[in-house]
Amino acid sequence: MDPSTSRPSRPGWYGNHNKKPASSRSTADENDALLQGQDYLFVREFVPFVANALIRAGRESGESSDMEVVLGGLSALNDEIDWFKSEGSKWGVDFSTVLPQKTNQDYCRFLEKLTEKEVKYSVVMTAFWAIEAVYQESFAHCLEEGNRIPPELAGACRRWGNDGFRRYCSSVKAIADRCLENASGDDLAEAEAVFVSVLEHEIAFWDMSRGI
Repeated sequence: MDPSTSRPSRPGWYGNHNKKPASSRSTADENDALLQGQDYLFVREFVPFVANALIRAGRESGESSDMEVVLGGLSALNDEIDWFKSEGSKWGVDFSTVLPQKTNQDYCRFLEKLTEKEVKYSVVMTAFWAIEAVYQESFAHCLEEGNRIPPELAGACRRWGNDGFRRYCSSVKAIADRCLENASGDDLAEAEAVFVSVLEHEIAFWDMSRGI
């Protein structure tokens, strides 16, 4: 899959990628390393969620294109995990020793609940789109005219804030929108609640990285 359309990790921990010994790291460096480890764990837990969305797409969507879109996102996650490992080695982060913080655990439990069979396909795809869109729009915002991008962040912004990933997110959104067109009032309310929950978990994840 074209890396320009792979899903991003949360912007914010992309700092100086030169490996530093622990004794020489600043507080900012330590926060970056913390978020890198937590983001890696989150991505691993995101894989089963997307895999479930793929199964649901095959069984319930009635549109073959749904499977193609979701499969593209799932295949990109394998590359992303490898990318994390490569970046971790530069930071001297041993992912095998990283334990999930409560904020991360809460978010992952939320994802796990969305894989339960009682959850409607429309709700699953709404959550899927919301998660991806938060990432894409965060990086794209960095590229807007007038915003100052730290040199070490510019590459990540160009890669994950680009039009290719935006088009992928738009494809996921189109699936969610189509599924919600004829949804009942209860299903629409559930989708809206899940959307809000995604935003709340994302904000909490950001706050965790900033030590709030």
